Amino acid sequence: MAEPGSELATYGWLTERSGLGELLGCDYAGMSLLRLYRTSDLLVKNRQTIESLFCARIGALFALETTVILYDLTNTSFEGDAAGNHKGQRGHSKEKRSACPPVTLGLVLDGNGFVRRSRMFAGNVCESATLEEMIIGLQPPEGALVIMDRGIATEGNIAWLADHHYRYLVVSREGDRQFDTEQPVEVVNKSGGSILVQRIVNEAATEARLYCYSSERQEKEAGISSCFTEKFEKGLAKLAAGLTSPHGEKRHDRILQRIGRLQEKSHGIGRHYRIDVIRDATGDKAVALSWEKVPVAGTMLPHPGVYCLRTNELTWDEKMLWHTYTMRTDLEAVFRSLKSELGLHPTGHHKEDRAEGHLFITVLAYQAIQVPRRKLRGPGSMTAGRLFDEYMG
Repeated sequence: MAEPGSELATYGWLTERSGLGELLGCDYAGMSLLRLYRTSDLLVKNRQTIESLFCARIGALFALETTVILYDLTNTSFEGDAAGNHKGQRGHSKEKRSACPPVTLGLVLDGNGFVRRSRMFAGNVCESATLEEMIIGLQPPEGALVIMDRGIATEGNIAWLADHHYRYLVVSREGDRQFDTEQPVEVVNKSGGSILVQRIVNEAATEARLYCYSSERQEKEAGISSCFTEKFEKGLAKLAAGLTSPHGEKRHDRILQRIGRLQEKSHGIGRHYRIDVIRDATGDKAVALSWEKVPVAGTMLPHPGVYCLRTNELTWDEKMLWHTYTMRTDLEAVFRSLKSELGLHPTGHHKEDRAEGHLFITVLAYQAIQVPRRKLRGPGSMTAGRLFDEYMG
């Protein structure tokens, strides 16, 4: 926490610049770097015990109950090819660092911001396949509410949560968007903006859909759609112009291939177009290309600014459900904190166990910082708590 970085960087700081050894009565200058690595190995070896004891202590200290569980994953890249780290696998990198093999960090948090469980997964892990391993054995109260994002909220995971008597509140993976502007409930977010929310319970009364509309989100999504639409239509226009050029590609099969590549790179915009390729008498060459924009109903293009949440909690109203779901922003803030002031990345570890130790030490640092943060939010210390939160991001 005092000087975030790798064990090597910390060792240099402890022995050359810091007076921490004098404060703690520890001779870091006479300690070998290997001892720090062995300490990291011991922490990882006893991860489950440490996490369980920490959560028990925090629960007693603050009298907290685990009624809400937040679960998400993020990845962090390691410099080099990570030949000694089998979990360093190239996959979808949320940091857009395709040159470095990432690993994935999964975190389970309670509603008070404390980490209940952490794990390091392979960089190419399927997010939806990690839920059961992370949640099972936590022993939360009966009916605890699990909040997770779209990448993890598969039908299989939702069914597993219901079978194990969890409540859930998740982003729907269904593509259908709908919104009745005459029957919404207005919710005010933290920034003072207005969110319109419509709650619809299914016929079996087992699940509710929460359709949410935000004007700010509408502006953002409309801008994204406009950008991809313009790019897609420019590509079609270029193909059409080539059909009239003496040196342009005219083979019908090649034109279809190029249209297919445009659709693949269109981020879903291509499905909103009806494209006709007119062939000559032989059928081998294309002579003209035309297209018509036909927005697919229930999608982002005709319904920007609308998103859908799913839940089996049927006793809460629209405001309670929406504000509870926004607790996910706390988890996103944790990831930002880990990756910035707590020094999660980048790191140069090449071995799997040392990389895992680095991640776990960072999580422990966050846990230690979260204690005074939670304390400062108590009665009589709200001003200090807010200042501390601003400093921590």
